[in-house]
Amino acid sequence: MSGKPGQARGRPRIGLALAGGGTEGAIYEIGALRALEEACEGLEVDDLDVYVGVSAGSFVAACLANRMTSGQLCRATFENDRIKLPFEPDTFFRPAVGEWWRRVLMMPGLAFDALRDYAANPKDQSLLDSLSGLTRGLPVGVFDNDPIRAYLEKVLMLHGRTDDFRQLGTRLFIVAADLDSGQAVRFGEPGMDHVPISRAVQASTALPGLYPPVEIEGRHYVDGVLLKTLHASVALDAGAELLFCLNPIVPVDTSESVAAGVMRRGKLINRGLPSVLSQTFRTLVHSRLAAGLSSYEPRYPGVDLILLEPDRNDYSMFFTNIFKLSSRRLVCEHAYRATRRQLFRRREELEPILARHGIGLRVDSLREERDLEPTLGIRQRPRAAVTDELNRTLTRLEDLMREADARVGPAAR
Repeated sequence: MSGKPGQARGRPRIGLALAGGGTEGAIYEIGALRALEEACEGLEVDDLDVYVGVSAGSFVAACLANRMTSGQLCRATFENDRIKLPFEPDTFFRPAVGEWWRRVLMMPGLAFDALRDYAANPKDQSLLDSLSGLTRGLPVGVFDNDPIRAYLEKVLMLHGRTDDFRQLGTRLFIVAADLDSGQAVRFGEPGMDHVPISRAVQASTALPGLYPPVEIEGRHYVDGVLLKTLHASVALDAGAELLFCLNPIVPVDTSESVAAGVMRRGKLINRGLPSVLSQTFRTLVHSRLAAGLSSYEPRYPGVDLILLEPDRNDYSMFFTNIFKLSSRRLVCEHAYRATRRQLFRRREELEPILARHGIGLRVDSLREERDLEPTLGIRQRPRAAVTDELNRTLTRLEDLMREADARVGPAAR
C-alpha cells in the first residue's frame, strides 16, 4: 500500500469523511459526490489520499477507495440490472430469521431458570422480577447484516478491486465501536488491516436494535456512529490537509412543511413512532457533529475542512421511500442538484479554500441548472418543459431568499 500517495503526486493530501444515514444517506452521499467532483476542477473523488467511512458511509468509502467512480456509483443506484450488481436497498433489510430462532430456542431454558430462582427465594423477589430475565431472549437485531457483507464482497471482487485493506493504493479507515469496551476501532490501521473490508463495513453498519453486533476474532462490534458522527479526526491524524466531510444526517425543520405540501399539520408526532425516533436520532447526532468539528481548529492548525449536508427544510431527505427505484433516483438526483446549489451559494467562502489546495471551483458551470441522468449516459425520462422551467424558477427563488436572509443576519430575525 502506498503510504503517502498525495505527496507522491506533488499536491496537498486530500481526504474524504463520510457519515452514516442508512441506505438513503448513502444514496445522498453518492449524488453529492458526483456534484462535488463535477464542480471542482482537479478533484477526483475516487483518487484521494485517505477515506474514512462510518456506518452507511463506510459502504461508499470502501467503493471509492477501490477506484469506483462517482458515475459508476450513481448508475448503480439508477439501474435495476442485477448482473451489474446495482445498489439494492433491500440488501440492508433482510429479516434476521436465524437470530430470531436462536433467541426463541433460549426461552424455555430462561423461563425454567426464572421460575427456579423465584421458588428458591420467594421472599426476596416477586415473580415479575424473576421473569425479567426473559428479556435475554429478545433478538438483538431485527435485520440480518450478513447480506451487506456478502454483497460488498461481490462488488469488491470485480474488475481488479480488492477486499483487503493492505492491497489498496490509498488509505481507507472503517470505524466501528467495540461493544464490550465502548471504544472506537479503526479497521484499516496496522493491526486491524487484516480484517476484510466487507466484514469491517458490516461491523460499522451494525446499528444496535436494527442489526446484531458483528463478531470478529472474539470481539463484538457495532455502528461507529454511536461514538462520533464523522470520525473526521481519523483522516486528519492520517495527514489530510483538505478534508471534505459529507453528512446526510440533519434534523428536519417542519415549520414550512404544510406550505410545501409535505405534511398536513406540520407536526412530526402525527406521523408516528418512526418519524419521532428518526428526528430524535438526527438531532442527537447532528448536535454532536457540530461540537466535534468546532474542536478541530485548535487541534489541527492549517487544515481545511469543508462540510456538506442537506438543509434543515430538505423534506426530500426525510419523507422518502428508497425501496422504490424511482425514489432512489429522486434522492440521488436531488442530492446532486442540492449540492450544486449549495456549492454555488458558498462560492465566495469555498473558492479561496480550494485554491490553497490546487483545486478550482467551476462557478460558471454551477450557474447552470443541470440534471444528473444525462451526465451518466442514461436516457432522461421525458418531463414537461413548463414543469422544468417552474422548478428552475422556484429553485432560484429559494436561493435568493437564503442569500438575502444571510445578509440580514441573526440580529434582525
